[in-house]
Amino acid sequence: MNFSNLDWALIGEATVDTLLMTGVSLSFTAIIGLPLGVLLFLTSRKQMLDNVWIYQSLSLVVNILRSVPFLILLIVIIPLTRILAGTSLGVQGAIPPLVLSAAPFFARLVENVLRELDPGVNEACRAMGANSRQTVLLALLPEATTGIVAALIVTAIALVGYSAMSGVIGGGGLGDLALRFGYQRYQTDVMVVTVTILVVLVQLLQVFGDAMVARLSRK
Repeated sequence: MNFSNLDWALIGEATVDTLLMTGVSLSFTAIIGLPLGVLLFLTSRKQMLDNVWIYQSLSLVVNILRSVPFLILLIVIIPLTRILAGTSLGVQGAIPPLVLSAAPFFARLVENVLRELDPGVNEACRAMGANSRQTVLLALLPEATTGIVAALIVTAIALVGYSAMSGVIGGGGLGDLALRFGYQRYQTDVMVVTVTILVVLVQLLQVFGDAMVARLSRK
């Protein structure tokens, strides 16, 4: 392997694309997944908005989207991706399937975090006459902040892996680079570099996430 002949500008561009895909997708995932996870929790059995029909319907949708392998989801929703993003290629075309796959995953993590809270928090809010919105915004979410941040980091790491898989349909980023040059052109050096960068990105996310969780836990 001769790393001196690598096109480092191309690798840098692919790395930026991967970061862009992960960052934008994570933002939309949080915007969609957080309220969805809260709604799943509130409509579950013995909670404030207990409604078996709403919970089961939402849970079914979440489970279906979580059960479909990301690579298959990428291909299946290409028509929808073209409607939402105007294209199914590049960074722009990779974001809708990334969000559609990660948002249900994050929502379920948020629901589990809320379930692990002390039931006394909910009961205290009820005793003080707080409504559902006040309970969620002023009690549940502040108490669950550490767990939600940890869940967001787990989701971000999953998105890095998903973004690499989007290279199969020309999604851009490090995955696309590894597929076109590392696999199709048998350039092992490109494959080694892209895998190394992905590993470093995941490690950095994990270290940052652990530091954030530790800091929040001390407050």
